[in-house]
Amino acid sequence: MEKRVIHNIKTISEYHKVMGLPKPEHPLISVIDYESITLPCKASMSFTLDFYTILLDKDFKGRMKYGQQSGDFEDGVMFFMAPRQIFEVELLSTDPIDRSGWVLLIHPDFLWKTPLSRSIRQYEYFGYSINEALFLSDKEQKSILGIMEIMAQEYRNNIDKFSEPVILAQLELLLTYADRFYQRQFITRKKSGHSIIDRLEQLLDEYFNEEHLSNKGIPTVQDIASSLNISPGYLSSLLKLLTGESTQHYIQDRVIEHVKDQLSTTDHSISEIAYILGFEHPQSLSRLFKAKTSLSPQEYKKQLGASN
Repeated sequence: MEKRVIHNIKTISEYHKVMGLPKPEHPLISVIDYESITLPCKASMSFTLDFYTILLDKDFKGRMKYGQQSGDFEDGVMFFMAPRQIFEVELLSTDPIDRSGWVLLIHPDFLWKTPLSRSIRQYEYFGYSINEALFLSDKEQKSILGIMEIMAQEYRNNIDKFSEPVILAQLELLLTYADRFYQRQFITRKKSGHSIIDRLEQLLDEYFNEEHLSNKGIPTVQDIASSLNISPGYLSSLLKLLTGESTQHYIQDRVIEHVKDQLSTTDHSISEIAYILGFEHPQSLSRLFKAKTSLSPQEYKKQLGASN
């Protein structure tokens, strides 16, 4: 089997060279029209980029992979990648490719000492997998294209003291729109979202029915997301919209339900329950229980006895 070679592209200038583009107008940001990229009609590449990458592709024909997931696309989609994600692309067609769209590259140094240097990390979709891409309606696509065109125009003009704040303002607007459109996508795909929650519930039921819980410990968000074959960020965003809770809190609530059941139907002490659930220290479970119920496990058990 041929060993996969992963190329690390450290600079935007290097990216331009690999893609057959002229030197960038700015070393820390680039707005690229897809039509200018001269990849061969059929190609397969694996690489990591040391900068943020946003792709709006109106007519992609091929397969992409990042975040340990792959997807085949034939329609316009939008992708967001954080620095140093492994990214693979395979162009499947042997026919000439008529690309249409934009690639936006932003090096973290471009955001240095700006509010976006911190807030960009709050957009969870930079951690989504390829199969969680953003599918835009025609109206949404026009909004994003308008922003990209303004950024491209500003990028191509002679750089002056106004260029950076104008580009940053447009970038922040683009990210805000993307956040809105993802929320719309969660709503319009509620059936799929509820299916994921059903599978999550099934996984947690199976976990609590395991005979050797003490060896496994409480499942982490990463464990659950991997079992569901989705990214942790996407799962958390979906749960927040549909249930108002993060994945971590959702798991904790199920733990508390299980503890309540054990306290009410068995003679197990909180130390024994903590051991069964794989907690290293009973105090950790007691603190979690009180944080969720405002009662200690002992107080909860006394309350149960008083009501019987």
